[in-house]
Amino acid sequence: MKVKYFPETDTALVEFSDREVVETREINENIYIDLDVSGNLVTMTVEHARQQANLPDLSYEQIENQAPTQPLNAGV
Repeated sequence: MKVKYFPETDTALVEFSDREVVETREINENIYIDLDVSGNLVTMTVEHARQQANLPDLSYEQIENQAPTQPLNAGV
């Protein structure tokens, strides 16, 4: 995943994959998503990003995959 910010247009582009875009949907007047042939998210564009996405406070944290300490049905 990549996040790109274009200060000259105050636009943020979040790239989730490099698959071919077959459809763009408008979420609201400032947010658009691009989908692949299977309906999977490819990119998201946020216009007026500093206002819409609170861009100066953007952070990223990857959470490690944690296995449960015991089976979910334990003790049932």
